[in-house]
Amino acid sequence: MELIIGPRTYSTWSLRGWLVMKRTGADFTVIDARYETEAQKAALRAVSPSGFVPVLKVDGELIWDTLAIAEWAAEHYPQARMWPADPLARALARSATAEMHSGFSALRNICGMSADQPMVGDARSETPSDPGLDRDLSRLVLLFGQMRRRFGGAGPWLFGEWSIADAFYTPVAARLRHFQIDLADHGDDGTAGAYAATLLAQPDFRLWEAEAQA
Repeated sequence: MELIIGPRTYSTWSLRGWLVMKRTGADFTVIDARYETEAQKAALRAVSPSGFVPVLKVDGELIWDTLAIAEWAAEHYPQARMWPADPLARALARSATAEMHSGFSALRNICGMSADQPMVGDARSETPSDPGLDRDLSRLVLLFGQMRRRFGGAGPWLFGEWSIADAFYTPVAARLRHFQIDLADHGDDGTAGAYAATLLAQPDFRLWEAEAQA
């Protein structure tokens, strides 16, 4: 298997796909792609149906969306327990993951990750001010708080044990750190902030961060 990813310093979707694949315990090769120049973009389009990353290549077939990669991994590596075992918790975890996959547009656009605003390392930027961003952050606090209080007894992750939802929210925690966002300003009682810190301390993310800095 080959996983094509973008720059580790700022490719948030690549990080999500990579975290999921690491969780499977399977052997896979990482192929680094860049897309700053037209030549690099053309080279990426030659191996990615969408022209974006990540892309998982398995037995000659291409899976080119992060959520699709995650679902493929959950189906093929059930021992990794990618989703909660409880049906209701699993439905909520899928809801939270899908919300991240398609929502939080203000957070993505205003607190974007780039070579100048990396999601790893010590670089920091001031928090921008925007009503849409405030709404997204308040939603994060509500979502994190509700799920942690409901399922936290089973472990430190969003639904107790680690799931695909945690992979999808790890880059969010990196954005919060980089832009020095204090979730207490958006109603957090400490629950959401503690969860974000847990994501940033996860060993696989720390490995990604070290490789990005290298």
